[in-house]
Amino acid sequence: MTPWFVFALMTAAAIFAVLWPLGHRVRLGERSADSEAEVAVYKHQLTEIDGDLAAGRIGSDEAKAARVEISRRLLAAADRQGVAVNSSLRTRRWTAVMALAGLPVLALAIYLPLGSPGLRDFPFAERRPDATAPLDDLVARVQQHLAEVPTDGRGWTILAPVLERLGRYDEAVQAFRNVITYVGESAARRADLGEALTMAANGVVTAEARTEFQRAVTLDRDDAKANYFLGVSAEQDGRSAEAIAIWRDMLAKAPADAPWRPVVEAALAKAGAGVAPVLPDGTVAAAQDLSESDRSLMIRGMVDRLAARLQQDGGDVDGWLRLMRAYVVMGERDKAKIARDDARKAVANDAGRLQRLNEGLKGLGLDG
Repeated sequence: MTPWFVFALMTAAAIFAVLWPLGHRVRLGERSADSEAEVAVYKHQLTEIDGDLAAGRIGSDEAKAARVEISRRLLAAADRQGVAVNSSLRTRRWTAVMALAGLPVLALAIYLPLGSPGLRDFPFAERRPDATAPLDDLVARVQQHLAEVPTDGRGWTILAPVLERLGRYDEAVQAFRNVITYVGESAARRADLGEALTMAANGVVTAEARTEFQRAVTLDRDDAKANYFLGVSAEQDGRSAEAIAIWRDMLAKAPADAPWRPVVEAALAKAGAGVAPVLPDGTVAAAQDLSESDRSLMIRGMVDRLAARLQQDGGDVDGWLRLMRAYVVMGERDKAKIARDDARKAVANDAGRLQRLNEGLKGLGLDG
């Protein structure tokens, strides 16, 4: 049974349910009040004539003539009532027929030019719009607004990081410049501009970008993004010792859960300057009095215990990232990649944890 046939049956059933009472003869209570009252009066008058004749108030000839006249009026009133009832019944039936035939015809007349009767069905997953389309539409709308109101700093603040995320770095550079012009200067905004300039130069920290990072550090000496890229700039210029010093200083000041810590640790490992894995504060204090070999053994023991625990409890995303970071720092990239694969298997059924894991892996360089 096709869907169209089912829909037609459902429409007909709904119309009949509503219009069924219209096809029946009206009941006594639905008749015209005037006609019914008129008939009742004439019947009452006939009864009074019989009473007057029996009481001798009128003669038989007068009574007969009165009965004839009243009966004629009674029949006329009854005829008018019947005509009204039949007319009402015909009107109701005609309304029912028009509704039954007219409503579907009207619906089709509206749907055919506006709808898409020939459009095939789509699986639910295919009904979702392109993920990038809303973002592109947003960018176009914001850009149109800013073309009309170029001094809207809030609009530039919204637009700049979106353009950078889309890889439109030259446009992002100009947008970040406008943010500083119309909103004001800050360390974060200078660092964002420097990053956009670096991305526009394919990852090379140009002189212009370095100037922006230096301005950011002048405003906030601990700005993480500016300091990191200043280290990158030093390394690109062949000043590896300066880059290592910058990055080590960042790690020394940063909390253990700083989101950018894996990126800096990976940069240090790439530069050939290992750094001890992140350890609890109490363990770090206890390790200060140990020799280098004993400290290394202690760290190795902690890493091995962490690896063993994660084999039992694989849902600890932070633990996996800490383990992989330790392997990278110790130069054991093969073990880090094995841990990466094990971690992904362990959290494969949890979309939130898998996303956190993949975000954390970006700074470790294990997927390249």
